Amino acid sequence: MAEENTLTLTQRIKYQWELFALALSFFSRIPIPASTPYSEERMNRAGRYFSLVGLLLGALCGVSYVLLELVFPATVSIFLTMAFSLMLTGAFHEDGLTDMADGVGGGMTLERRLTIMKDSRIGTYGASALVMVLLGKWLFLNELSSVTSILCILVVSYGLSRAVAASLIYDMPYVSDLDTSKSKPLASKQTLGELVFLMVIGVFPALWFGLEIALALLVLAFIFRFFFKKWLLARLGGFTGDCLGAGQQLMELLIYLFFIAMFN
Repeated sequence: MAEENTLTLTQRIKYQWELFALALSFFSRIPIPASTPYSEERMNRAGRYFSLVGLLLGALCGVSYVLLELVFPATVSIFLTMAFSLMLTGAFHEDGLTDMADGVGGGMTLERRLTIMKDSRIGTYGASALVMVLLGKWLFLNELSSVTSILCILVVSYGLSRAVAASLIYDMPYVSDLDTSKSKPLASKQTLGELVFLMVIGVFPALWFGLEIALALLVLAFIFRFFFKKWLLARLGGFTGDCLGAGQQLMELLIYLFFIAMFN
């Protein structure tokens, strides 16, 4: 924060853009300028833009679906959009989900769970979780495609789910090895302002569906966050980067289910 407080207005605007670029490069395969400055402090501060990155990724996937639907049926368009999403993000969050499922499912002690989560190989728990999540997305989006705009749904779900996942950094301890973890720059706590910014940006697109829907989604997000946080503390004593990925995937599915219930 010290670096940010000493900048002029023009420098602050450039600094915020550079933070967004770092967040974008961390969560996607979208290239950013090679000259973008990097430091662990900047990467940590870039966390405020994770929900905004989600909105961008959701918009790109939503537009791809709209274009694909001009040529293919909805079922095929959703499948191809999901494939595009995986390529766009490098299956970053899905990887976290599989690692967490393997670790929590296969480890009997905290040390064993963390060790399994660091193993790049996928086990039965991880494979099962990955198949169920991908199948769930395809089924839920197919249900929604007949009643509402998939583009809007993707923007809302991608943004809010990442906001909820990233918000766990605010008040949970980091339990992985800071010297070897790829998520080391994210291990520091967020400021309250960054947390509020995350959630406001994450829930804002839901206003497309009306204020009541947006507020209901915000309540749902806090309920999920409360129980997911409680579960992580009981099983791991805190969070790892894999847990954030898993939280994003589960919250995304929950948002789809919420909209299915609303439009049913």
